[in-house]
Amino acid sequence: MRRYRKKPKIDHNKPEMKFVKSLGKGTYGSVDLFSYTKHDGSTLYNAVKISDSKHHNSIDRELKVLSKLRGRPGIVQPCGNSLLQETDSNGEKVYKMAIEYAAGGNLTDFIRVNRRLSDPVIKDFTRMILQGLVSVHEHGYVHCDLKPENLLLFPRHDQDARFYSYEIKISDFGLTIKAGEESVCWETKSPFVGTPLYMSPESVRDGSAVEKPLDLWSLGCIVLEMCVGKHPWLGSSVDDVKSRLLCGKAPEIPETVACDAREFVEKCFARKAEERGSASELLLHPFLNGERKVDGGGGGVRRRVGLRVRKPPSRFEDIAKKIFSSKSSKFKRVSNKPLKMKILPARPLRSNFVPIQ
Repeated sequence: MRRYRKKPKIDHNKPEMKFVKSLGKGTYGSVDLFSYTKHDGSTLYNAVKISDSKHHNSIDRELKVLSKLRGRPGIVQPCGNSLLQETDSNGEKVYKMAIEYAAGGNLTDFIRVNRRLSDPVIKDFTRMILQGLVSVHEHGYVHCDLKPENLLLFPRHDQDARFYSYEIKISDFGLTIKAGEESVCWETKSPFVGTPLYMSPESVRDGSAVEKPLDLWSLGCIVLEMCVGKHPWLGSSVDDVKSRLLCGKAPEIPETVACDAREFVEKCFARKAEERGSASELLLHPFLNGERKVDGGGGGVRRRVGLRVRKPPSRFEDIAKKIFSSKSSKFKRVSNKPLKMKILPARPLRSNFVPIQ
């Protein structure tokens, strides 16, 4: 008697996952974009971090940290509670972690496209980064690798108001550790924690315990980069940066940087870590509160800065009739001359990331 294998049941409620494109590669793996088509026809997008077995501890640590920070402001959100274990085309074991997709890309590319950002945008981004750091530090963690590349942008668009803005969130917690602990990333050849251009003086001291102010120095480098459109320590080698930090030097702040922004960055660059204060205290710095409208109780909340888009008029003739319909004698004198108008639409900040349709 011939036996037939029973066909597996298809779960129509389970979303179908499809690869869309690669988003980038890093030290501990790669990130790809996947689409999920649900049974009702709707499509969702998630970024998936992929790591090999050699870096399993890093991605596992990241998921644990993100799970504890779930729902907190300024933190990228994980999708799921566990890692997905699979086998790649070479038969090697890989681990995957799904997180929310940032259609706006990261701050590194945003700065590269827009160069120097406007003061309102810099202040708004800085405020959101600090809100994320408050969440991280309140749980006793130190991020250890804060940099523009690890800050993701999420576009928020209000079609009715023709208004859009960006929400910025902290990602990549692969190096995150508990405050007061020694980083497992200390190495003989590169004795520092984090990325060289954004590392603090205490980051180059081999064997030192990692504390929360380390992230605030990195924040100062990020704010400085948003102000001038260039990396801190641009043109310097890793060894040069290390020696300058050990000599008590900080990245140079150009004279073009506004006074309140300069004071904020200098606060972050305090040589003694304890003089930088905390993320909560920096949220109250005049640099971030100079334009805030405060009520009688002192608890006013500043509205998030957005990028307002004004569409150009479909017919220039309508605008001309409205402007030149006055019976003023001044207009009569030139009424026999041809009228020329050039209307330029408002120019929003540019981004080279196009949202997936």
